[in-house]
Amino acid sequence: MQQQHLDARAIAEIVARIVSEVEKVIIGKRKVVTRAVIALLCEGHILLEDVPGLGKTMLARSLAAAVGGSFSRVQFTPDLLPTDITGSMVFDPRTAEFSYREGPVVTNILLADEINRAGPRTQSSLLEAMEERQVSVERQSVQLPRPFFVMATQNPVELEGTFPLPEAQLDRFLMRLAIGYPEIEDERDMLRRFRKNTPLEQVERVATSTEVLDMISAVRQITISEAVEGYLLDIIRATREDDMLEVGASPRAALALARASQAYAACQSRDYVLPDDVREMAPDVLAHRLIATAESELLGTTQADIVERVVAGIEVPVETGNVV
Repeated sequence: MQQQHLDARAIAEIVARIVSEVEKVIIGKRKVVTRAVIALLCEGHILLEDVPGLGKTMLARSLAAAVGGSFSRVQFTPDLLPTDITGSMVFDPRTAEFSYREGPVVTNILLADEINRAGPRTQSSLLEAMEERQVSVERQSVQLPRPFFVMATQNPVELEGTFPLPEAQLDRFLMRLAIGYPEIEDERDMLRRFRKNTPLEQVERVATSTEVLDMISAVRQITISEAVEGYLLDIIRATREDDMLEVGASPRAALALARASQAYAACQSRDYVLPDDVREMAPDVLAHRLIATAESELLGTTQADIVERVVAGIEVPVETGNVV
């Protein structure tokens, strides 16, 4: 099917509809909801790191409902096997042949719940799917449907029986986010709204998978001028030279920040990226990819703090009309 070209205004309108629908369930968290949609438009993935009960599962389910995508949920446990995610080859006695039985990873939106409870071998089974949009099962490669979006959750408080995500897997996530507790008025609104109704029943489909793919294609055409490109790369290089970081941002991180900035610009109805877009997305895209020194950890300085300090120290190019 030939993809339809969408301009930035059309993308912003569709994104606004999606965000509005998800906000029927996730109340008072527009920034997090918008970030999730941005990740979807970048064909990226999100790591939600927060305490239980804040709506991480509902965010994934409501987003799937709003875009009309298929949804799967995997509860990660220490005894979970890679084939429980990717699927396996099953022998059919009628044909005397093996055939592929799909795993939950064959979906549009996959919720990997409490991903850090599974062992490293099971965690790594998601790497190929997240990066290459395919899974390999006994020498057979299976292409995953598009869009393919992983929303993984982990509990940062309860550490017993967990396996920290390795840096290689953290780098596969476009953004790491936290939902956080709601404001008092938002929580009161939630209590009144959901006292008698099931939240997900209120979410309507306001976009199709085809429209999402059209938006993904259009976002990649958003212009990044040479000056903004240089600004972005200055930020990336500065993380590699910062004394409070052992490991700075990778080339994959630079590409992720560029794509996230393009998607953010499109959400603002612009077909070009501003330095403000890069600055807005940098903490969420870069912080989880960095490894801080022992000294900075002792001082209580987070990676997000370091990113914000690094960005603040980079000279911003001057805008002239639509050209930066």
